[in-house]
Formats: sequence, C-alpha cells, structure tokens
Amino acid sequence: MSLPIPDLGQMLFYSIVSLIVISSFWVVMSPNLVHSAVSLLFTFFGVAGLYVFLYADFIAAAQVIIYVGGILVLIIFGVMLTNKIDDPNLSNQSRNQLLAAVFCFIMLLIQLQIIFNTDWFIGDFITRESTVNDIGMLLLTTYLLPFEVISVLLLAALIGAAMLSRKKLSK
Repeated sequence: MSLPIPDLGQMLFYSIVSLIVISSFWVVMSPNLVHSAVSLLFTFFGVAGLYVFLYADFIAAAQVIIYVGGILVLIIFGVMLTNKIDDPNLSNQSRNQLLAAVFCFIMLLIQLQIIFNTDWFIGDFITRESTVNDIGMLLLTTYLLPFEVISVLLLAALIGAAMLSRKKLSK
C-alpha cells in the first residue's frame, strides 16, 4: 500500500496557506515593529497567491500594488520616520495579548463552525480567460461616475494627509 501523492497545485496551495498563517502569527507576536512589517509583506503576498488560485487575477494584482506597494511602504515609512525613535531597535510592547488571543480564538471557532456547517455549492468547473477585461469595461462604462468620485475623494484625503503632516511654523 502506497501513500497517495498530492498534486503540485495542492502542495502549492497548502504552502501558501502555511506561509500566511505563520507570517500573520509573527506579525502579531513579534516584539520588533520592523520584523512585524516584513512579516506583513509575506502575509500580503500569500493572500495575493490565494487570489490567483481563485482565478481573480485582477484582485491579486491589486493586492500586490495597493497593499504591498502602498500600505506596507506607508507603514514602514511611518515607523522609520517617527520623531520619537531614539534607536533602530523599536519594540512593540503590547499589554493585552491574552485578551486578544482569547478574542481571536473565539473568532476562529466561529469561523470554523460556519465553514464546516455550510452547504457549499460544488458545481461544474468554469474556465475564464481573464477578469481584467470585464472589470476594465465595467469601470469605464457602467461605473465611470462612482470611479471618478472615488478618485476625487482619494485625492482630497491625500491633500488632507499632506496638510496634517506638515510641521507648523512657530511664531
């Protein structure tokens, strides 16, 4: 009797999931904020990998561009450029780790209960070429006005953040 050999897709999926679990655990438990930010990088890339498995290539690319390229760089710059840093060994002293761990464990139990008690639809495998063309057509036709309104809102938020971050001149 021989053991069944898992296919390459399953092995890749489980390795991505284990990367996400381990790196997200290290984001929370690391005493160093820079190490937490680097672990968050691996978590974001793992989530983008899961989107690739779901054939959501546009969402995977947006995950990498927005979260890895924007949010994570912003977090690292915020940590590095803080005025109150005296030494590069910045630590994360959290006092509510036990309470947070209990809350996260309760949320995990709720999610597992929902996952295992849901009747999941298992249908025919549908192949698609790409979601990027469909999303692009919808953004430039049906959802053009909301897309432009959101871009103006984001521009206003960027200008407001720049104004708030400026040092005030003392008189």
